Amino acid sequence: MESTTFHDPEQNSAFYPLLDRSSGGLAPATRKIQLKGFASIIASFVFLLALVTLVINQIQEQSPSPTSKSASFTKLQPRGVAEGVSAKSNPSLLDQVSFNWTNAMFYWQRTAYHFQPEKNWMNGPLFYKGWYHLFYQYNPDSAVWGNITWGHAVSRDLIHWLYLPLAMVRDRWYDINGVWSGSATLLPDGQIVMLYTGETNESVQVQNLAYPANLSDPLLIDWFKYPGNPVIVPPNGIQPDDFRDPTTAWLGPDGTWRITIGSRIKSTIGISLVYQTTNFTNYKLLDGVLHAVPGTGMWECVDFYPVAINGTVGLDTSTLGPGIKHVLKASLDDTKVDHYALGTYDPVTDKWTPDNPEEDVGIGLKVDYGRYYASKTFFDQKKERRILWGWIDETDSETADLRKGWASVQTIPRTVLHDSKTGTHLLQWPVEEVESLRLNSRVFKEVVVEAGSVLPLEIGTATQLDIIAEFEIDDQSLVSEEVGGCGDGAMDRSTLGPFGLLVIADASLSELTPLYFRPVYTSDGSLDTYFCADETRSSKASDVFKQVYGGKVPVLDDENYNMRVLVDHSIVESFGQGGRTVITSRIYPTQAIYGAARLFLFNNASGVNVKATLKIWELNSAFIRPFPFEETL
Repeated sequence: MESTTFHDPEQNSAFYPLLDRSSGGLAPATRKIQLKGFASIIASFVFLLALVTLVINQIQEQSPSPTSKSASFTKLQPRGVAEGVSAKSNPSLLDQVSFNWTNAMFYWQRTAYHFQPEKNWMNGPLFYKGWYHLFYQYNPDSAVWGNITWGHAVSRDLIHWLYLPLAMVRDRWYDINGVWSGSATLLPDGQIVMLYTGETNESVQVQNLAYPANLSDPLLIDWFKYPGNPVIVPPNGIQPDDFRDPTTAWLGPDGTWRITIGSRIKSTIGISLVYQTTNFTNYKLLDGVLHAVPGTGMWECVDFYPVAINGTVGLDTSTLGPGIKHVLKASLDDTKVDHYALGTYDPVTDKWTPDNPEEDVGIGLKVDYGRYYASKTFFDQKKERRILWGWIDETDSETADLRKGWASVQTIPRTVLHDSKTGTHLLQWPVEEVESLRLNSRVFKEVVVEAGSVLPLEIGTATQLDIIAEFEIDDQSLVSEEVGGCGDGAMDRSTLGPFGLLVIADASLSELTPLYFRPVYTSDGSLDTYFCADETRSSKASDVFKQVYGGKVPVLDDENYNMRVLVDHSIVESFGQGGRTVITSRIYPTQAIYGAARLFLFNNASGVNVKATLKIWELNSAFIRPFPFEETL
């Protein structure tokens, strides 16, 4: 049960200046977190047990073959590129000297309520007979990309997941080099079809069909591959390694099904091909393309679905009619960024047109402005909502991943709706089920944070949090034309910002991750606001990729600045203005871990004070584990 504690802002009188470029800054006075003796003993025992488990797991972990290790370091080529897919490692880190990581640091990095495999490297989600199913790309042999099979997990609530046996492995000539991304389609008669990309024995990307061996099994444990695979091969003019990731099918007005598959032509033109089928075994390539955008390169993990313009529920993928926009999303192989655009779909010509050509797919809005890729939605018919999944890869080195024994995480599932207020954005929001993890909460009302100050928030443990924060500037009439964007990070001061939160920070602010708003007046006198995350000081480790992420977020006249933040150890998901702009951060602190992780308010504006109101919940773990077949669930 959740309990709430209210805090009087008058009691929070300790302010500390934010670090700037020219100074090491003043360290806030150390405050001890009071823990009850019994809780301390239990926590210590669990921690020691976890470390022992980690050490044992690392001893058992297999190292990569000498050949693959040599290739990745001498050629400085990201893992996966040679196999014809997007990069699965960080080329900028391949020649970096590894930080002296400890087992305790590695263990802290593992998330508590985000889905990730038990170990090693981590598609087509659906809801069936009372269970949510997640199929995910997985390497059962190592913590780096390769030997891609399909892992499988189920949950009653999208939060508490249970691992099942592998759903599909690479055991046929048409997928011997990998069972890659795919999508599930639930047919009106209750059948399930799964289309997925396989790489053949000749390194050609083809589309294959699979379906459950036993529809009466709610867990869908066994899968059968269609004997006539592949069902689609690359058409003329498409390179054999530029043809992947079929979407969920939608039913057209002519009674036939359609899917779309990402590709490219002339090297730089990203396209989405449309195929028509009546039985999912025979396909016809339709003339033209669903859409194409020059200069965006290879499109992978394309997603295509309807949203209600003024609705509060999600729509089935086949929904057509008035009052609907269609979202076209593509993961850009060249930039490793997911982009989307809103537009109109013509079901007769099978063409999609963006509402705003200047913000077309790949050149405008991003699904997530942080470390996020290969997203996929599905329609949850149980609660009439569209659910978005995304993949968070590692930004440390492969050496570190191999030592800790795992890599990659899924985001918290998010609902997706059309933003009826702006008409130009989607709204992403964590599924309501994450609130079942909430424990104790603390409320801070109208806390004034003076310009150039940092204020510690005494909340106890700060590694698993759900934060809702609202900010109000005391005087927005100060007009000064300044350069837009996120600046050089939270240290880059402007008249009205940045201001926000410092998460996963230590008491001395030697490690911190600022999440902030940066309002800036433009040359025409209008006010633009940017929502940002600064990872540049999130870790002292040298073999970690760190940068400033963010983008513009609309803030309407009747709105204060607001954000919701989910903190889960090394993952931070931030939702600005109700989810109009979202940022996922991947951080690897070396000191701001366990009890040393703190939470702060900050205001680095040069001309205004900020008033903040927050509600902060500590979150429980989701206790993700293997499916207990011996129990009745």
